Amino acid sequence: MIRGEKVGLRTRRDSDVPVFQAELYEDVLTRSRSDAAPWRPLPPDAADSPAAAAEPSDRKAYFSVVELASGELAGEALMWGIDPHNRSAHLGISLLPGFRGRGLAVDVVRVLCGYGFAVRGLHRIQLETLVDNEPMIAAATRAGFSVEGTLRRSAWVYGAFVDRVVLGLLAEEWAP
Repeated sequence: MIRGEKVGLRTRRDSDVPVFQAELYEDVLTRSRSDAAPWRPLPPDAADSPAAAAEPSDRKAYFSVVELASGELAGEALMWGIDPHNRSAHLGISLLPGFRGRGLAVDVVRVLCGYGFAVRGLHRIQLETLVDNEPMIAAATRAGFSVEGTLRRSAWVYGAFVDRVVLGLLAEEWAP
C-alpha cells in the first residue's frame, strides 16, 4: 500500500468490485461525467467492465483508495495512458459518495503523483475534467497542478457538449 496523510492506495481486490459497480458505475449521470466512453449496462464480471479488477499493465495502474482512519474502501484511483518514452501519464480518481467532501481527494492526487514521479519515474502527469467539476480542479491545484487550458465543447455528457479543463504537473514542480 502507498500511504498518504489520509488515504492509502492498494491493489484492487475482487471484493471491491461489487462496491464500485453499485456506487460508482451504476450512477449513470456521474459516470457519464467522468468517462469519455458512453455508459453501457455491463455486469461487474464483464471483461470490459470499469468496475472489474484489472489485469496488471505497463500502461495502466488501478488502485483502490482506503481511508486510513477507518480502514474503509473510499474509492478508486487510476493512472492511465502511461507513456514510458515521453515519461507522461494521466490520472483519475472517483470517491464513493459517502467519502466525498472529506478532503480526501487532494491526498489521493498527491499519493498518485508520488507513485507516478517516484515509482514510475515520470516527467509529467496530467488530468482532464469537466470545467464545472470544481472539487476536482480544487484538489488538483492544491496538489500543485496548473490549469493549462480548456478544451471547448470536447465532452459529450448526457445530451450536451461541455468544456473540459486540462491540468498538468511536472516532476520538478512536485513537492513530495
